[in-house]
Amino acid sequence: MENVAILVDVQNVYYTVRQTYGRNFDYNRFWAHVSQGRRVVAAFAYAIDRGDIKQREFQNILRAIGFEVKLKPFIQRADGSAKGDWDVGITIDALEQTADADVVVLVSGDGDFEPLVQTLRQNHQKCVEVYGVPPLTAASLMNAADKFMAIDEQLLL
Repeated sequence: MENVAILVDVQNVYYTVRQTYGRNFDYNRFWAHVSQGRRVVAAFAYAIDRGDIKQREFQNILRAIGFEVKLKPFIQRADGSAKGDWDVGITIDALEQTADADVVVLVSGDGDFEPLVQTLRQNHQKCVEVYGVPPLTAASLMNAADKFMAIDEQLLL
């Protein structure tokens, strides 16, 4: 049985799925699919905490599925722009928390993760599967992965 580690860029998935399909990602169906015949050794969902009740309920659903939810505060800058990404945190966890994994599943379309995927494959001998919304996933990220899995109708609510 393969050991799998799952890393989900919640903000990226939310916005790319909404923009492309006008729907939501089905985390339960995704978990069932990605864990079938595998042992989950680590599962992280990275999100931004705006402090609202609906968001806390969603985070509790993720925890009930099996994810450890990692939160960063939402930061609104004086100029009106916002800050809130987990790229560095996801990268660190991918390199430090996946030692027991044969397969690392990254759910994001962010091309900034291409060097991470290359490093996991070449230096850590991990099989890397990337899940993303095809038209909004960087080609470099899709090409770097051992497997690219499209987030499509089968993984939507």
